Amino acid sequence: MTTPFLRPALRRSMAQVHRVAPVRPADAGKEVAGVFAEVEREFGMLAPPIGLHAASPAVLAASWVMLRETLVAGGRVDRATKEAVAAAVSAANSCPYCVEVHGTTLAALLPGASAPGSARAAVEASADWFRADRDQGVPPPFSAQAVPELVGVAVTFHYLNRMVNLFLAPSPLPTGLPAAARSAARAVLGRLMRRSARVAPPAGTSLDLLPSAPLPEDLRWAAGTPSVAGAFARAAAAVDAAGARSVPDGVRALLADRLADWDGRPPGISRGWVEDAVAALPADERPAGRLALLTAEASYQVDDGLVAGFRRGRPGDAALIELTSWAALTAARELGARLADRVPTAAG
Repeated sequence: MTTPFLRPALRRSMAQVHRVAPVRPADAGKEVAGVFAEVEREFGMLAPPIGLHAASPAVLAASWVMLRETLVAGGRVDRATKEAVAAAVSAANSCPYCVEVHGTTLAALLPGASAPGSARAAVEASADWFRADRDQGVPPPFSAQAVPELVGVAVTFHYLNRMVNLFLAPSPLPTGLPAAARSAARAVLGRLMRRSARVAPPAGTSLDLLPSAPLPEDLRWAAGTPSVAGAFARAAAAVDAAGARSVPDGVRALLADRLADWDGRPPGISRGWVEDAVAALPADERPAGRLALLTAEASYQVDDGLVAGFRRGRPGDAALIELTSWAALTAARELGARLADRVPTAAG
């Protein structure tokens, strides 16, 4: 059962979305409604990190297909390990919303396991390998067969963390709760997520939400698991098409150059580097450039002024979702390729 304050909050979960108009299930078109229904059925609720994409139906489907085929669907890797990787990546990306959801789910799946040989120790070893700034050359504590699912979870959350930081509040729980009530709400959320996490739907059934597409070379780490490979191939094609619609060519080239030299770390609290980077762009492309670069490298620094600057030239919600989605997935793909480089047998 949900508590009196959590139950209505879950029902109104899409009200947490800001900077774009949330789409309620009752108001969704057929394509969006179909994704919403699958998310509710298999994730236990209409998860706002997915629902926030509804202004662009193809990008909405891409976000769900990636999450569903890596974290939610059954496979070689247990759900607790995948939740631990999700929480670790989210912490590295300064995404408190995702840390709370997936840390709470992990705690509910592994209560009280603390002995060195316990399941918790093995789960935490896998999560630790994915943390930021891990030394190169450290062998992963999981098999090559697990790489598509675990790198897939990491890439999915490198993507979702960036979108959540832009479009959701820092917590999935109602604001203003006293400490005791917040603790109780977190426990209820954990029980809710545990119930859905213990039922692993079959892999691959979400792929028909998007057209088939070839797997790009930078996503070859996914090739060993057809459902994961199919998810990322389709999602990448959908998001790349969105980028072609909504991101100026100069901005796409600029981000590609930036990421080629990026060490994967946040650039610091100053945003002066952004102004230097966009200076070579035409004036009318600079708002898009600022937003794309910060979404990719420091999403938690995006503010309402940056969004408003972009909207002056591109006022629709679809353009905002498509630009930020493209920038977020471009960064996530780069980070995933670097992870895969540490496990060279991954694509076998």
